[in-house]
Amino acid sequence: MAAAHSLLHLAAPKPPAPASAHPPLGGAALSLLRLLPARRPHRLVASCSSALPDLAAFPNPNGLLVAEPAEPVISHNVATETELRENGPRSTRRTKLVCTVGPATCGPAELEALAVGGMNVARLNMCHGDRDWHRKVIDAVRRLNEDKGYAIAVMMDTEGSEIHMGDLGGAPAAKAEDGEIWTFSVRSFEAPLPELTVHVNYEGFAEDVRVGDDLLVDGGMARFEVVEKLGPDVKCRCTDPGLLLPRANLTFWRDGSVVREKNAMLPTITSKDWLDIDFGIAEGVDFIAVSFVKSAEVINHLKSYIAARSRGSDIAVIAKIESIDSLTNLEEIIRASDGAMVARGDLGAQIPLEQVPSIQQKIVKLCRQLNKPVIVASQLLESMIEYPIPTRAEVADVSEAVHQRADALMLSGESAMGRYPDKALSVLSSVSLRIERWWREEKHHEALELDDVSSSFSGKISEEICISAAKMANKLEVDAVFVYTKGGHMASLLSRCRPDCPIFAFTNSTSVRRRLNLQWGLIPFRLTFSDDMESNLNRTFSLLKARGMIKSGDLVIALSDMLQSIQVMNVP
Repeated sequence: MAAAHSLLHLAAPKPPAPASAHPPLGGAALSLLRLLPARRPHRLVASCSSALPDLAAFPNPNGLLVAEPAEPVISHNVATETELRENGPRSTRRTKLVCTVGPATCGPAELEALAVGGMNVARLNMCHGDRDWHRKVIDAVRRLNEDKGYAIAVMMDTEGSEIHMGDLGGAPAAKAEDGEIWTFSVRSFEAPLPELTVHVNYEGFAEDVRVGDDLLVDGGMARFEVVEKLGPDVKCRCTDPGLLLPRANLTFWRDGSVVREKNAMLPTITSKDWLDIDFGIAEGVDFIAVSFVKSAEVINHLKSYIAARSRGSDIAVIAKIESIDSLTNLEEIIRASDGAMVARGDLGAQIPLEQVPSIQQKIVKLCRQLNKPVIVASQLLESMIEYPIPTRAEVADVSEAVHQRADALMLSGESAMGRYPDKALSVLSSVSLRIERWWREEKHHEALELDDVSSSFSGKISEEICISAAKMANKLEVDAVFVYTKGGHMASLLSRCRPDCPIFAFTNSTSVRRRLNLQWGLIPFRLTFSDDMESNLNRTFSLLKARGMIKSGDLVIALSDMLQSIQVMNVP
């Protein structure tokens, strides 16, 4: 940071704080500092004059801007409060958890159980259920937030236009046995469907497949070989038995490669998807996940549409990476989006299975470099749809995703229709906590060099402040980093650095608070605050101490995207 744009000083101490794990800061703790007489806690301040002219307030004699403090109001997540009060800040889980809501978890009691278990984001899969059903779930989540003190965000996942099966005539599932001859037809049937028959949504299906092609259901959960074509019907022999679920994705392979020419011609967002998107905008969802994204143009188009239909909307667009086209245009898609989802089930149906782990790692790393949250999804705990404990291989898979520092993990069928949704969520939470604690105990501070993501000078200053704050937090072993942010950007930059301690993100926007729920390490609060950091900190300390979420003597680093400042202090 250029000298003309920074000021560093260490203020004199208050009387000694109560004993804690952290000794009061002394002059030897930090370098390039000078001691100034003042009646404040020890603190390091780095403020940038380039950010000041935009603030409509008058500076006080200490060079900080002063505004009349608002009434001290703070909103927080009751599950997080309990965790902080019982275990302390450094023991909180950093990896976020997304749960797909379905028949097994759509009731108020079941949703609250997921909230208590640590659900950060509730996902609605528009492949299933009608809009009235989804509206009831959204209302239930909102009531849970308002009445019980949670901050759960809502993600709507579009169906997309890829080839898939129909609804199985209302049946919850169908079992395909080895050697059975099934009919895949583009004809419409009255329920119930004829025996061993499924409907296919793509009208050109019978024309495009060839005898001898392999047909994979839901990424390989069952496999068929095409043996005969009869007009709109395709007769297929089951070669790998498995469970067929309603609206399962279909891919067909020829000569060892996925046939994708027709899929490439289908629109990413269908007419049904646009109606669902209108529904999501009207209901005020926090995220819209777009299925089978092929290019950045689709993301940009959707963002423009959302902006035109809902001015001032904070809806974030998540790109689902689940096709070869997505991989071909990966970086431009992630740059255009507000986040990404590694949808490994469908992705594994289009690329060789042995490539999925390396592709996952590549996507997670790229998202972090570009400061975009990333969700690892699909089949994390697939066996828990039926069984109360996961396989050891599934636990290792979850551990690897946490070790890669993904922002979030997602349950699909495990929470939507599984027999043990609460236990599946508990496994994700406990494994995440253990791997994160091991990471900290072993002092695995990453050597990952983060590229610049800001184009403006002020933005670059914010990046450097966050990188410096994260390094200081690790070296000083602080209990928490506080960040005061109006739009959430500086909190996002801090999350990208993956410090050892949790990040308390204070924003005055309810929608920004919910959106920050998806990002690694962030504990979002809604707080009315001013441009005076001294006032903000004093009020925050008082409010959090009263709830037992922090205690006197805790060591914190405080940042602000309004004044671009760093402060280090013990909680008084």
